[in-house]
Amino acid sequence: MSEHAITALFASTPDAQQQARLVFTDLDGSLLDHHSYDFSPAAPSLACLEKLQIPVIPVTSKTRAELFSLRESLGLIATPFVAENGAVIGLPPSWCHARLDRQASGPDGMVIKHTGVDIDFIRARLKVWRKRLGLRFTGMGEMSIEQVAHLTGLDAKRASDAQQREGCEPLIWEDDQASLDTFRLALEGDGLELTQGGRFWHVMGRGTDKGSAVTWLIKRFATLRGCTPLSLGLGDGPNDVTMLEAVDQAVVIQGMHDALVSPQSASLYRTQALGPAGWAEGIAYWWGREEAPVQAASETNAATQ
Repeated sequence: MSEHAITALFASTPDAQQQARLVFTDLDGSLLDHHSYDFSPAAPSLACLEKLQIPVIPVTSKTRAELFSLRESLGLIATPFVAENGAVIGLPPSWCHARLDRQASGPDGMVIKHTGVDIDFIRARLKVWRKRLGLRFTGMGEMSIEQVAHLTGLDAKRASDAQQREGCEPLIWEDDQASLDTFRLALEGDGLELTQGGRFWHVMGRGTDKGSAVTWLIKRFATLRGCTPLSLGLGDGPNDVTMLEAVDQAVVIQGMHDALVSPQSASLYRTQALGPAGWAEGIAYWWGREEAPVQAASETNAATQ
């Protein structure tokens, strides 16, 4: 869909220009293609959202280091970001509170907030439980750059950036389901949680997830702007469920995996297209509903009943 057509959709949507809006989006498999990381099918929608001054906020399992250059290529350097599944929140100056936020600590001028558990503690406990329970898994911090590059399709520089974790450890699970359930219970005793992403399982502090970070950002926006925004969330994986339940309108993008993604949302749409094409489809559905495919809309109604 062209940028002109997208703009027309927004203009025809009730209250499109009056109500403040925020878009929260997963990256891999959603705004970015799962394999190539291309986002060109979503580019016209992104351009339109920028023109209408609607912030698009990445909410991802990627690290802050990975987002440094990626946000620039996506044109999202003026918006906040959520990294490592909610463990790290980055705030640009326009989202900072004079009394609540310290001076910018990021190299890109962002104020960085850590909401979770330190990565050293997470990795130490993973080693303890692997030995004590005889589990088979490999954490990203134990992998070589070449292994990370092979698993993710990233080049060596970006694979290195992916290993710069602060509060969330991805891992490849190599054991059975019963062992996974035992592992999950063991982590809970340490105040840690296990969630499934598109490529990895992720271990982080309890209560540290995409949904809590999104809720925090919505409240921050309301505090600074004096109004509660209409929020839209888009994602394709199980680790996106909390985010999709924290927003007013949710889009589950058809994924490249078989994992179940079933957020409890009264305003839920499931796309027919994959990746960035599905992302653009979800944007058009909620803020230009007359363009939504009839079949997909029917499936959405069935999914929310």
